[in-house]
Amino acid sequence: MSNDPSFSDEELERYARHIVLRHVGGPGQQKLKQARVLVIGAGGLGSPALLYLAAAGVGTLGIVDDDEVSLSNLQRQVLHGTKTVGTAKTESARTRLGDLNAHVAVELFPSRLVGANAWEIISGFDLVIDGCDNFATRYLVNDTCYLMKKTLVSGAVGQFDGSVTTFRAFENSADGTPNPSYRCLFPEPPPREMAPSCEEAGVLGALTGMIGAMQAMEAIKEITGAGTSLVGRLIGYDSLDVRFSEIAYKWDPDNPLNGRNPTITDLSIHP
Repeated sequence: MSNDPSFSDEELERYARHIVLRHVGGPGQQKLKQARVLVIGAGGLGSPALLYLAAAGVGTLGIVDDDEVSLSNLQRQVLHGTKTVGTAKTESARTRLGDLNAHVAVELFPSRLVGANAWEIISGFDLVIDGCDNFATRYLVNDTCYLMKKTLVSGAVGQFDGSVTTFRAFENSADGTPNPSYRCLFPEPPPREMAPSCEEAGVLGALTGMIGAMQAMEAIKEITGAGTSLVGRLIGYDSLDVRFSEIAYKWDPDNPLNGRNPTITDLSIHP
């Protein structure tokens, strides 16, 4: 590996703890270097995900966020700091990630992801991490990734609980049936009162760190081929009772995206 011209001496030292891992090694680190990962949201989940992906040596990171850093973000959005309050989250993120690892290219999309721009933005990346905070965007990201055949690592948090899963709905499972999509797991968004915003309900800051880091871990596994994928498996974490759970879910043949009679064939349903 020390003779590999694709890594500088500084990179070999930086990634040494990865290179000695049997399930990563030099080939896995090369895959990370060549990978392009898009993170939707530079907030509570996106912050730890971006930090760990940059530290891991993912070659290109894209960041979609149209918000500015506020003081109330800093309780959980560890990518940002007091000095960046009032600046765009994308710019704050680029500065921090550049300081962490200058070998990583950062591409910024300082806008909200909507039906009109989702295809263009997502098309340039291999894998997407969804760290958004609303159901409309989650459905949009899911539908776009399915139509474009992109792997999606999805995370969500409540006040004291969170979950992570992976979608590769454009592929089939071992028994020949399609893999499930987000619409198989959540056919419809919950009522507004059942899913209050973080601003309304609050959230434990360290919880977002755990779930965001898990999303980064699953992305690294998908890129390197290490371990077992979370496709068809939802991992839940209850921070109050310190309990992990696993829910297996399958393809819903009636779902409108990749069911037997799909009605979603483009992004025109999304505003």
